[in-house]
Amino acid sequence: MARRNDIIQGLRDGIPIAMGYFAVAFSLGIIAKQAGLTAAIGFVSSFFTRASAGEYGVYTLVAAQAAYVEIVAMCLVTNLRYMLMSAALSQKIAPGTSWLHRVLMACCVTDEIFGISIARERYCPPAYTYSAALISTLLWASGCAAGIVAGGMLPTAIVAALSVALYGMFLAIIMPPARNDRYVLYAIVASFVLSGACSVAPVVSSWSSGTRTIVLTVVISAVVAWWKPIKMEDTDGQA
Repeated sequence: MARRNDIIQGLRDGIPIAMGYFAVAFSLGIIAKQAGLTAAIGFVSSFFTRASAGEYGVYTLVAAQAAYVEIVAMCLVTNLRYMLMSAALSQKIAPGTSWLHRVLMACCVTDEIFGISIARERYCPPAYTYSAALISTLLWASGCAAGIVAGGMLPTAIVAALSVALYGMFLAIIMPPARNDRYVLYAIVASFVLSGACSVAPVVSSWSSGTRTIVLTVVISAVVAWWKPIKMEDTDGQA
């Protein structure tokens, strides 16, 4: 009975996430169509990835005919935060839970699934995370496939307009923290300036766009982390 309740609650909490996922993934599907992916390939890749920034980076690299090593590196760099989320989520798993459940729950982690899982009182049961991840993943993958199909049917002007929606989503993600933390704003401005400079600079401009993006991401993140590290607070609220 408890497991059944966990599944029902997971589905209930996952439906709003799934609806938002479908809209975002639809825009990703437009990008995937421009990269030459079919609806079936888009569905499978989205089902096992579920990361907007990671998928966008992969699809753009595929469109640019980048090397496999660049695509793998892009996925690793853009999705490193999930390692930290998985480590945090492990503290919400009941002692005695099998290693298989722990691995599968880590595979379910996205920003939103992590949020609702970590917010549960006491331990988070695997059934809850699985059900929430399942419904959201199905709509995420379906949204990408639908975007690919629509990208092949809609006029070019409309496809181009829909492609801009994903950039709007990224702006919506980065602007709020940039207003609250000037160091985040500095990193964003630096990424724009350095990306433009590297596209015309000697030697660096000859690198592929994927390689430039990976190098800039690592360098800018490392510099900001060294310049203004985030201080962790203990349970008493003292740094």
